Amino acid sequence: MLEKIKAYLKGNERLRRLAIACISPRRNPRPRLWVRWFVNPWVHERGKGAVIRRRRSRIDVFPWRAFRVGKNALIEDFTVINNGAGDVLIGEGARIGIGSVVIGPVTLGDRVGLGQHVFISGFNHGYRDASRDSNEQPLERKPVVIEAESHIGANSVVVAGVHIGTRVQVGAGSVVTKDIPSYCVAAGNPARIIRRYDFETKVWERVTE
Repeated sequence: MLEKIKAYLKGNERLRRLAIACISPRRNPRPRLWVRWFVNPWVHERGKGAVIRRRRSRIDVFPWRAFRVGKNALIEDFTVINNGAGDVLIGEGARIGIGSVVIGPVTLGDRVGLGQHVFISGFNHGYRDASRDSNEQPLERKPVVIEAESHIGANSVVVAGVHIGTRVQVGAGSVVTKDIPSYCVAAGNPARIIRRYDFETKVWERVTE
């Protein structure tokens, strides 16, 4: 049903603008109260046992994009979640730490952990046309994917388009600008791989460049 509504609105620009205005104020891009109370609970998935501390967070999720929280996941206080530009999918048992910001498109696998004040965004503002304000240019969407059981240290940044593999450890304060393969430890600004797990020796081997 939702896809049919989207397709209909896409073909009618005037009606589309009216629908968006009813859902979100133009100068305050967050869903209106009636959308948060009466629409989102029906279109977004929340697994059993999931905890979202909404009272002191900004869960700015819109019905035209997916927002899914898996079973037993935890979204802590003072968190910002926004799916206006892309889906936000949070796996089972995942944890988002206090003060973190997650702006879609972002996928967090099962049991992924974000420390405090982690920033992840799946898009950049377009700026190719120097004659126009970047706010008026199309967004450059580049999904972020963090696979199962990886942990991102406090105060880290993960930029658009990055893919982080399984059981990766990212040190606190890191800026992740490139993909990190599974079973690695990365740290720094920009983050680089400093250890890699050797399945033969069963040791996290130091990586030297």
